Amino acid sequence: MKVLAIDGPSGSGKGTVCRQVAAALGWHLLDSGALYRLVAHGAALAGVASADVAGHAAVARAMNVRFAARADGEESILLSGLEVSGAIRTEAAGAAASRIAAWPEVRAALVERQRAFAEPPGLVADGRDMGSVIFPEAQLKIFLTASPEERARRRYKQLIGKGINANLAGLSLEIAERDRRDATREVAPLVATPDAITLDSTQLPLASVVDQVLSLARERFGRG
Repeated sequence: MKVLAIDGPSGSGKGTVCRQVAAALGWHLLDSGALYRLVAHGAALAGVASADVAGHAAVARAMNVRFAARADGEESILLSGLEVSGAIRTEAAGAAASRIAAWPEVRAALVERQRAFAEPPGLVADGRDMGSVIFPEAQLKIFLTASPEERARRRYKQLIGKGINANLAGLSLEIAERDRRDATREVAPLVATPDAITLDSTQLPLASVVDQVLSLARERFGRG
């Protein structure tokens, strides 16, 4: 099975790059970060206590998730048939997702679910442990990064564009803390695997990053 694994920290542009690359290749898309956000969101809706690890793992195993694309190219995320894209893209949801992603029970509950997304003709997998844990045999692994300052600016611009109040300094602190948690957690920490190609998007426009990834993918997988 053809798998392109793209990992990297929050705000590096993984989501947008993965959507555009998947669309260009005609492949399936896995947004693994959304799965953790969905677990946190689903647990809250079910009244599961924020510290209830077993309860969150049960939600992870039972939830019905589907990724789709809207007419404008943006991602549509359905939880039990309900559109929840906006609800899970808040800063609070991101912080909750980063917190529960450190729980081995939740990660274990989602492993096989993520691997099941790998179907013909291929999969673009977006996350933090796609190349290291979920798809260690992926034929192409990319670690997409950017400076913390640039990632904070991107997130600030994104939130303001959606009419959401944001504070750049506060976002910088949140990103730094999320980076620390993701890189130091005992289970599946955020790392660039030795066989991954690192791309720094700090000074690059989105189109250039997408072009580079597509070029690497077509070189590795061919154009068929």
